[in-house]
Amino acid sequence: MKLVFAGTPAFARVALDALYAAGHSIDLVLTQPDRPAGRGMKLQASAVKEWAVASAVPVQQPRSLRLDGAFADDARQAQQALERADAQAMVVAAYGLLLPQWVLDMFAARSRLGCLNIHASLLPRWRGAAPIHRAVEAGDAQTGITLMQMDAGLDTGAIVQTRALSIEVQDTTGSLHDRLALLGGQLVVEGLANAHAWQPRAQSAEGVLYAAKVDKSQAALDWRVDAATLARRVRAFNPAPVAHTALHREAIKVWAAHDLSGDAATLRAAPGTVLGAGPQGIAVATGRGTLVLTELQRAGGKRLAAAEFLRGFALNPGESFDPPAGLAAQP
Repeated sequence: MKLVFAGTPAFARVALDALYAAGHSIDLVLTQPDRPAGRGMKLQASAVKEWAVASAVPVQQPRSLRLDGAFADDARQAQQALERADAQAMVVAAYGLLLPQWVLDMFAARSRLGCLNIHASLLPRWRGAAPIHRAVEAGDAQTGITLMQMDAGLDTGAIVQTRALSIEVQDTTGSLHDRLALLGGQLVVEGLANAHAWQPRAQSAEGVLYAAKVDKSQAALDWRVDAATLARRVRAFNPAPVAHTALHREAIKVWAAHDLSGDAATLRAAPGTVLGAGPQGIAVATGRGTLVLTELQRAGGKRLAAAEFLRGFALNPGESFDPPAGLAAQP
């Protein structure tokens, strides 16, 4: 099948690889513009662009697809490329731009497939930009992949197919992302192979939740929160933006932690107080229960297990981690 693919990060590239391996013709790729990244902040191509360049597939990187917007020239150039590609359908995965009506209409006129989105949740739960992060943060027992025929709304289109996936206790956003990416590739290949049997169904109006984009400030550990919630946040913000705290104003990233929600020791200590520090981890009092930090990183240093971290960073019971910026004066 002749396809246009729109996507940007590694999650999308996995689906692109699966489509190509299944024999589909990828005639055009849309992806986000190159962005500054790394310590040198050099422009870096997206994972999907890297695939397109390596595969000699035409690629467009419009800043917007709105023909009446600030980047109308970009949109018109993309429009011309889409017309030349003359593909039967568009597959979208973590693209980062909303498709305007003219794109939806173009593909709806070409086939009943239209624009098919690979979304990393069981819609309507976790519509939006960060469904994997938010599912882990919320403590969901399962998530999955939804194949959806796109409309003008934000992840509101009719559902073609879903596949559930359990969220394990040890899952981080990183580990869950990788499993969902593989599942997304499998499901879109299956879905296109059975397109003749599609019976899209409208999404339920109940259970709608929005997965807001993750901001680095949200990863600052607020020790007044309960330990179970903080443990989920540590997993949710791994590998990015990474949960963080500070001790005596020195920034420390927390890559792994677990909670001891029934630990009575925290009843006698203020949130953020170090209760103990040893090879098994650094125990910290929270608003309810104890959070045990097991993998940490100092600024400019390596990720280290607690035992190794403590060899170069002495911690004593009674010391306190700093509250997030702006909270120091609060009770």
